Amino acid sequence: MNFQALAATAEGLAAVAADTLIAVLPAEGTLKTGDAALDAVLAPLAKQGDFERKAGRTLYVNAPAGFKAARLVLSVAKDASPKAFRTALTAALALLKGRGVKHLAVSLVGAAPVAGHAEVLPQCVDQHSYVYTATKPSAEKPVLPAKVSFVADKAALAAVKGGLALGEGIAAGVALAREVGNLPANVCTPTYLGEQAKGLGSEFGLTVQVLDRKAIEKLGMGSFLSVTRGSEEPPRFIVIEYHGAAKKDAPLVLVGKGITFDTGGISLKPAADMDEMKFDMCGAASVLGTMRAVAQLKPKVNVVGLIPTCENMPSGTATKPGDVVTSMSGQTIEILNTDAEGRLILCDALTYAERYKPAAVVDVATLTGACVVALGHHHAGLFAADDTLAADLLAASAEAMDPCWRMPLDEEYDEGLKSNFADMANVGSRAGGAITAAKFLQRYAKQYPWAHLDIAGVAHRSGAAKGATGRPVGLLTHFVLSRAAKR
Repeated sequence: MNFQALAATAEGLAAVAADTLIAVLPAEGTLKTGDAALDAVLAPLAKQGDFERKAGRTLYVNAPAGFKAARLVLSVAKDASPKAFRTALTAALALLKGRGVKHLAVSLVGAAPVAGHAEVLPQCVDQHSYVYTATKPSAEKPVLPAKVSFVADKAALAAVKGGLALGEGIAAGVALAREVGNLPANVCTPTYLGEQAKGLGSEFGLTVQVLDRKAIEKLGMGSFLSVTRGSEEPPRFIVIEYHGAAKKDAPLVLVGKGITFDTGGISLKPAADMDEMKFDMCGAASVLGTMRAVAQLKPKVNVVGLIPTCENMPSGTATKPGDVVTSMSGQTIEILNTDAEGRLILCDALTYAERYKPAAVVDVATLTGACVVALGHHHAGLFAADDTLAADLLAASAEAMDPCWRMPLDEEYDEGLKSNFADMANVGSRAGGAITAAKFLQRYAKQYPWAHLDIAGVAHRSGAAKGATGRPVGLLTHFVLSRAAKR
């Protein structure tokens, strides 16, 4: 698809040369918009009671009189904000499913668009047109518009162009994370994730290393390797480097949990919904997606992606509850529950990150069901030992409309990780489980500003809409760009 900014003309929306036009109207105001052709369409609709300027209302108009466009979709937004615009645009796109749109034009009526409005357009179109086909040949292939235009006054064109470019980069990153997340675990193995990373390296000139078991052993990643013991699938430790600034500039490091399938190991999960444990690598997928977006957008900052990836399986060689392992940091861990495996692979990656002397480290993981209980499926959980880093991530989440919520890291929560047989246990009590998981990781992140995103509630959906979301690629990309701007 080709996204472009299109200058509005004196003739108004009637002159837009597209086969399909979406007009988003903020709810405030009368039905009179100031656009003569649009007002001529709205007047009889209002008189007949077919359309009101109330948030959430949509209407499809075929062959609207006086318009070049063959189709007109009206959608009312709660207000003129980018967030409300996104909601209204999503509703409008739902009315166009299966209509074979070739050139889609979109306009925010009665308000001046900013970069944020344009940014959501590629993301909404991408999400609307997505159909999973990788292992489902019977799926109906989507018909994508060849061209998508954002119609705006000349004064807003520069902002619109910038927003579209950012939105395209994020949409490409989300698409990669979503597709990799949706693949079944017999396809998306640790080896496959390594191949995807190498593909990004070849396409965008990134530096990529994919370390095998022998190399991981040489690094002393005993905690990571303890999770791999029950599986015949070989583990991988993936290192991706984007160089956008001077070599001396400290990089941002993103660490993604890559459990390509999680049975729970010897602490076996219940059978119900265990198929969804293929999504336990969505942290890794979001790091891949963010590196993809960053490589396309080319910010002047250095970024490193670290992905420890393996399966967590039960077998005669699997790690047992009560086993004690030694992490790369030299700290020992009593494994009380083998289903708390994400923190065991992340902690060694956090130790590995020290070699970069990073400006900041953010790990991303579908880590705990406790975070889903606490925050549901809207906000990711944010844990940060550094207030500046937390503020930057919260600001990025607001800009990206990819929300997270800061959670506590009080030292009292450390009490739950005490062990009689090792430096720490890998789990505490059920109460505050998301927090004690973060406190475990914090023990390995003392040498740099660190934050942890628990995305268990937002990385994928269940039920009829089951599938990966690609979150939090938007949040992470905005975070990287904000740090680049601060330089």
